[in-house]
Amino acid sequence: MTDDPLPPGVRWAALFFASNGIADVGLTLAELPRPLGFWPVWQALGSGILYVLLAAGLLRRLALCRSLAMVYCLATLVTYAAVLAMALGQAPFAFPRSVFVSSLFEVPSCALLLPYLRSQEAALVLRRPLL
Repeated sequence: MTDDPLPPGVRWAALFFASNGIADVGLTLAELPRPLGFWPVWQALGSGILYVLLAAGLLRRLALCRSLAMVYCLATLVTYAAVLAMALGQAPFAFPRSVFVSSLFEVPSCALLLPYLRSQEAALVLRRPLL
């Protein structure tokens, strides 16, 4: 890591992805039928670890992780906009509770993070290539 202090934007982005990973694991495990099987738990943990790895990459200021975070935030906003449009159109879909709960956290966070991740400041701070 570099010697200069960690910028607040990088800290918040990493915190978002780490907490999103923990929440994803928790929500997935809460919806699994009991008794818990090995493979569903393994899949839930694997999904959560990807978020934590992205957070760690942001803390290490890797440019690739900035790009992945931008794609994630953009995809999240587009996906939830489509889900909201289907809900307003009274589509006959039943969404799991985890989709509703995670949307309350992800949509505002991604709406705030995406402009930062696209900014010139983030481009200067998160520019270290993957070695």
